[in-house]
Amino acid sequence: MITVSPPDGSGFCSLGVSVDYTKRAVECAKVVIAEVNPTMPRTHGDSFVHVSDIHYIIEVDQPIYELKKAGLTDVEIRIGKYIAGYIEDGCCLQLGIGGIPNAVLANLNNFKELGIHSEMISDGVKDLVEKGVITGKKKTLHKDKIVVCFLMGSREFYKWVDDNPMIETQPVDYTNDPYVIAQNRNMVSVNSALEVDLLGQVCAETIGPRHFSGVGGQVDFVRGARLSEGGKAFIALPSSAQGGEISRIVPTLKEGAAVTTSRNTVDYVVTDYGVAALRGKTVRERMKTLINVAHPKFREELEKKAFEIYHVLL
Repeated sequence: MITVSPPDGSGFCSLGVSVDYTKRAVECAKVVIAEVNPTMPRTHGDSFVHVSDIHYIIEVDQPIYELKKAGLTDVEIRIGKYIAGYIEDGCCLQLGIGGIPNAVLANLNNFKELGIHSEMISDGVKDLVEKGVITGKKKTLHKDKIVVCFLMGSREFYKWVDDNPMIETQPVDYTNDPYVIAQNRNMVSVNSALEVDLLGQVCAETIGPRHFSGVGGQVDFVRGARLSEGGKAFIALPSSAQGGEISRIVPTLKEGAAVTTSRNTVDYVVTDYGVAALRGKTVRERMKTLINVAHPKFREELEKKAFEIYHVLL
């Protein structure tokens, strides 16, 4: 069951804001039931389904889901500034959803010829395209195009996306293929986490054994950015949670927690207290640099745990 835009004169409907897994599902399904919705944007790329491949059509006319804009917190603004300091003109960006990616975008107004190859984009990208910051002209793969597998934003964003040849939607097995991602020189990926332990292991999916989020494309884009010539991969998270009562830089991940990105894959970890560069660091060096970006009230305890658990004296 899918939602598509109305067919064009040649009988092709567009999957619009969700090509991701949907295109492959349509290709595999024995029966395809489609809601044809005039509010669904018509997107370009590998997003088209011909009416002859649809078994049942239901006509609807209702707004598609909108992502409401939210203000940025001081913590998100600080993290965004730190990451923006590592971005250069002509870089190709992957940004996720939420306050931190929006804070990064808010710091890019004075940059030139940035590109996008991402799992998704939202209103912040539209704003930078309209300001001439994001052009895609320096991209080494899909030059001049914004490549994504799904879109989520405001109604104004969907109007901008509609029939916009700059937007190229592709299935997720293409957008998230590390070897495809790596073909973009100076690839910069920004992804979030729930906690990071002193070895550099990243958990972005669970709180202990309880699922909080899906795995998403974090590992794909971290690997792709690291394989890219001049690429950088950032894992970003606030230094604390629950009003400053819990550190998100932790001695060990919680019991039952999933390791989303392994310690040997992590490049940079960013909090509101700075940037920890982990690539090529020894265990002692990475522990020291991670504690330096932890919230100050937890640093002494983290040093004690580094010795008690790992026998590392800092």
